[in-house]
Amino acid sequence: MLRLALIEDTPAIRQAFTEYLSAQPEFEFVAEAGSVEEFLAMLPHLPAAPQLILSDIELPGKSGIEGIGLIRPKLPKAEVVMISVYSDAERVFQALCAGAVGYLIKNTPLPTLKESLLQVAAGGSPMSPSVARHVIRYFQPRPQAEEKLTPREQQIVQGIEDGLSYKLIAARLHISIDTVRNHIRQVYQKLQVNSKAEIMARARRRWPL
Repeated sequence: MLRLALIEDTPAIRQAFTEYLSAQPEFEFVAEAGSVEEFLAMLPHLPAAPQLILSDIELPGKSGIEGIGLIRPKLPKAEVVMISVYSDAERVFQALCAGAVGYLIKNTPLPTLKESLLQVAAGGSPMSPSVARHVIRYFQPRPQAEEKLTPREQQIVQGIEDGLSYKLIAARLHISIDTVRNHIRQVYQKLQVNSKAEIMARARRRWPL
């Protein structure tokens, strides 16, 4: 049996997931919590450590994405799957870069949710279709005709990679925020991305700009 824990702050959703998954013979439901902080507090008192954690992203206190970094040192062998109402590229890449092994949308039917969690136990990385689309697009080769970035656009990208806000990039380059936004639009078009997270992900994988 796969030892499973759930972090979800909406009582009705938490109850629905708990009732369904705890009734499945493949799972041993060991914990449910409404926040990352609550989950971490109960860890020392659990009879057995969870092997798989299903976590929401939008939580009170620390977000589910922040929670990955707090959970992994305490449960290095556990896998974390995110479940969220959001499927935008920004959150998807933040979650995957933080260490999540899967990303599911909350309207996933319960039987599909079960199968997705079993995929993790089998070494897989389950993702809802809208999430997988972002990942596939990230790994697709760029067209040969992709335009090169101008020196100023490269400076903008460097600012993003350094984790700066638009305001701080503007201050660094001595330009207006509106000018930064105009350059960002051009960068997104040339690099064929839709978010700062995708630019950060490219940098982490040493993709040339």
